[in-house]
Amino acid sequence: MIVAAALPLVAEYGAAVTTSQIARAAGIGEATIFRAFKDKDEVLDACIAEAVGTDHVLRELASISLDEPLAGRLTEAAEALRAHLERLGTVIGALHASGHRRGREPGAGPRDSDRPRRDGDGPPRDGGGPPQDTDGPPRDSRAESVTVLRNAVVELIEPDRAAFRLSPEKVAAAFLGLLFTRLQTPAAEADAPLTPDELIDVLLHGALHHPGST
Repeated sequence: MIVAAALPLVAEYGAAVTTSQIARAAGIGEATIFRAFKDKDEVLDACIAEAVGTDHVLRELASISLDEPLAGRLTEAAEALRAHLERLGTVIGALHASGHRRGREPGAGPRDSDRPRRDGDGPPRDGGGPPQDTDGPPRDSRAESVTVLRNAVVELIEPDRAAFRLSPEKVAAAFLGLLFTRLQTPAAEADAPLTPDELIDVLLHGALHHPGST
């Protein structure tokens, strides 16, 4: 409940969000937060873990009916994954921009953020350089998340295995690659990014008017 209330505030304020703001959003007293978390940094780290976690998007992907046409299934999957990745990017970006670094260096002493922070407090002050485990998931965690998402897409397209020239695993990898590229393309660029329908059309039918004509 606390993390769910904190996520939109973290996306808006980054590490400058206060525990009193989070408590008001959750409808609880501020002291309740510190019965569940040691300090505000633990709340922020929990928000990162929730944003990075794939449970929610996996449930959405699993809820897509396999009776739908393939293009419809992939369009729904693209929308679910877009929402997941955009939330992840917003939360991580807001925390990074406001100076939050995930975790603590081994053996490090308490930081300024180890006390309850009050309204008006600025972003936590870090002494020295950033810890080894900075904001965002470790590389192994990111790779594992991509694998989990790819496997979920494979299950979604498996009923149409016979229609593909490539294995469902490769089709799923191509789908995720196109989706990730779409989300990273600046909206200001001409004819970019691909719409979900265009992305699915290119994936399933290529970019040529008449495939095989060149």
